Amino acid sequence: MTVSETSSGQPNILIVEDDTEIAGMLVDLLKRNGFTASATSNGAEMDRVLARKKFDLVVLDAMLPGEDGFNICMRLRASRAIPIIMLTARREEIDRILGLELGADDYVTKPFNSRELLARIKSVLRRSSLSRQREEVSGPLAFAGWRIDPSSRQLFDAEGDEVSMTTAEFDLLWAFCCNPNRVLTREQLLSMTHAGSAGPVERSIDAHISRIRQKIEANLKEPAFIKTVRLGGYLFAASVERIS
Repeated sequence: MTVSETSSGQPNILIVEDDTEIAGMLVDLLKRNGFTASATSNGAEMDRVLARKKFDLVVLDAMLPGEDGFNICMRLRASRAIPIIMLTARREEIDRILGLELGADDYVTKPFNSRELLARIKSVLRRSSLSRQREEVSGPLAFAGWRIDPSSRQLFDAEGDEVSMTTAEFDLLWAFCCNPNRVLTREQLLSMTHAGSAGPVERSIDAHISRIRQKIEANLKEPAFIKTVRLGGYLFAASVERIS
């Protein structure tokens, strides 16, 4: 298959799928919904395309001729930070777990609903963008007299006293500081804090945020910094500045 020309400003998606009918349908679906899309049929073709162009996400079929999608996923994750969504007819739970353990960001089984796949692609891209923003911020940040330092992983109040925080609490507050005045869902916070294995599960995000509020908020009944957004998530309502 030929590789599409990249359109400026549009997320660029690479499909790795040996079924030409499914690949063509996916490329058309993505193009109709504001993406730039290209398709390859195996790992070797994928490598050649990735060497020439930058992509924002890979939709990867698990059952490919030659090198299978699981091995490709593991290889991609070892060398690139590009988001990966596994797409496969294998519906066993162990296959889904294996794909995620090898580094896939999401796992969709065939037959799939087009709207659901689009929603998952947008969700993974959104989480990836937020994570990059968080990682691009270096050095300490300040808000309302507070100072947070990612290198020493310390939080200091307006008087310069250190405030003790757990690993999960610090990661969540740092994520908020890197994305001020922006609604973040629990899923996004979970992804941005790399909490899948060692940190808080999605629903326990609330408990960690409650403890953070106890440490930084003057009025717990009306939080000034971490605000709850109904049916949305949380918003860090503070002006954040870099400390040179």
